Amino acid sequence: MKTIFLSLITAACLGLTSFNHPQNGQSPAKGKKWEMLGSRVVNFGVDHDEILVTGFEGKFEAVKIKVLRAPINMHKVVVHFANGGEQDLVIKNNFAAGGESRVIDLTGDDRVIRKISIWYDTKNKSNKKAVVQVWGRH
Repeated sequence: MKTIFLSLITAACLGLTSFNHPQNGQSPAKGKKWEMLGSRVVNFGVDHDEILVTGFEGKFEAVKIKVLRAPINMHKVVVHFANGGEQDLVIKNNFAAGGESRVIDLTGDDRVIRKISIWYDTKNKSNKKAVVQVWGRH
């Protein structure tokens, strides 16, 4: 009985310790939470896609783009807000597979994101489709 009690106390202490750990979606520098807003498997060639974001996600102060599985050449990114506003993000970058953009601050107030439009091209010789993820920071 004593061993079970000590095991429960140890497990509870470990659980409290990991609650505030940076791996739980927290940025260690600012304590801000990053959340994946959506992702899209992109087509080969020149194309345009949209990533829809629900209003239930809340307000965001910054975003960043991650590219997985294959390289991509990003031409343009536009964030569309629930209040009807838009922000063009300056991201003209060749992303390698596994690459990501810098952190991009969103301007203004009431930054509930409705969707993100991306324009890109791929010249992928490995026949793998890239996955574009958009992350937001509250």
